[in-house]
Amino acid sequence: MLFFFVRHGHPIYIPDSLTELGHKQAEALSHRFALHGLDRIYASSHIRAIQTAEPTARLLGKEIVTLDWAREDIATEEFMHLRPGPDRMHHYWCFQLDDYIELFHRSDVRSMGMDWWRHPVFEGEKFHAGLERIRTEADAFFEALGYKHDLENACYIPVSPSEERVALFAHQGFGLAFLSVVMDIPYPIFCTEFDHSYTGVTAIEFKVSGSGVVYPKILQLSNDSHLFKADLSTAYCNNQKLMI
Repeated sequence: MLFFFVRHGHPIYIPDSLTELGHKQAEALSHRFALHGLDRIYASSHIRAIQTAEPTARLLGKEIVTLDWAREDIATEEFMHLRPGPDRMHHYWCFQLDDYIELFHRSDVRSMGMDWWRHPVFEGEKFHAGLERIRTEADAFFEALGYKHDLENACYIPVSPSEERVALFAHQGFGLAFLSVVMDIPYPIFCTEFDHSYTGVTAIEFKVSGSGVVYPKILQLSNDSHLFKADLSTAYCNNQKLMI
């Protein structure tokens, strides 16, 4: 199986939708997926994720199955903090805040591996509860696709392996937590050292190894070649100072 995680296009958060640029990005993305097709299309039930998936679904004649557990607003309660902004208080993802980035990179935190959340500096935080919620849902999701997560050995058991191509259209904050649990990589490492731009595509191969298990491998991370093909800006999150 090839699994694709896709962040939504350039958004309007209130009301929840895509900008004109976001719709163009979604259209460009649809032509990319049309080259080899998709067997299943899933999306967060937020409108901006659904609108990003719609051109692909139309082009391929596929149904979009929405997943409430992939919504960003649930993840904000678990991974965001309120801090002063330029003109008022704002909510920021923990991976956007210098003090949390420093905590996540502390040697005594990193040395705890997957048990990092047990460190006393995270007492009272919701990080672990959020990750466990997403892990539970993600494990059920992948098991329904034929791959059972073996947490103890950080691999997947191919109960019903396939050659399907499956895509999930969702969000940045949710996505970094989701990918960290799918890949069995500690969240402090994943959320501070990897990222996703608008309509970036992360491709993960679920290939059965010689020992009969699956160690998922990220083949591409936040690939935006479809934007280049469509002559759209490849600036990271539409930041023209960060042309990639």
